[in-house]
Amino acid sequence: MHSDQRATDLRWHLEDIDFSSIDTARMRMRDDIFLLVCSASFVESGAETYAHNLADYFTGDTEVGEWLNEHWKVEELQHGRALKTYVQHVWPEFDWDSAYGDFFAEYVKLCTCDELEPTRGQELVARCIVEMGTTTYYQAINAMFDEPVLRDITWRIRTDEVLHYKHFYKYFLRYRQQENLRRWHVIATLWRRMAELRKSDADIALRHAVAWRFRGRGGEAPAYAVIHKQVCELMIKQYPMDMVVRMALKPLQLNARLQRWAERPIASLARRVLLR
Repeated sequence: MHSDQRATDLRWHLEDIDFSSIDTARMRMRDDIFLLVCSASFVESGAETYAHNLADYFTGDTEVGEWLNEHWKVEELQHGRALKTYVQHVWPEFDWDSAYGDFFAEYVKLCTCDELEPTRGQELVARCIVEMGTTTYYQAINAMFDEPVLRDITWRIRTDEVLHYKHFYKYFLRYRQQENLRRWHVIATLWRRMAELRKSDADIALRHAVAWRFRGRGGEAPAYAVIHKQVCELMIKQYPMDMVVRMALKPLQLNARLQRWAERPIASLARRVLLR
């Protein structure tokens, strides 16, 4: 499928967003907004490398491969362009390309097939957790800030991420049967992926956003640990933990009683690893 055909399949386009209506004077001094949006723009813009690895991993599965290349990757890259455009519109002096270059040089080292799960079904569980993280991240940002254009962008992206989760979950159900995956396989994957979330791309992106945001400012730049704590404290106020738990537990296919029993420890774990 050609790129122009793929573009027409998108649920929304960059041209749908009215960046000119942003009150830039009000937003420019908001370091918190900058760091959350800029770091997200880095991660989304790096999707092509990871998508290539996933497509290779699913070689022979035409349905999954075509969806990854023609929908998931295209939509993730559009997310990156929308967020980058927002950053460049509000903070035109910020050297996004150089900052992204530093981020990508570190991030690309994580994007190897060795980092994928041992089976396709387990990798699809891991993908569900990643989509859970992005869905809830954008929903939190949407609830935190009242700037209309940012809310428009984050809700569009959040909606895309929910649909991505549903696709990965659908493919997981198929591979669960093919690979005869047991619940303990799924639990092991959930545990690994949840524990890795704060050590992966999001943390790398935030570090580079912080480094470049405060570069050249007068006085000593704030310590990254201080900034990281402030951002997490800001996020925790609006983070939809109920949604985190529902999306994290769904691949386990628990009955209602078991799910109620598991919700509290899963919520506690999720809060620690996502918001610490």
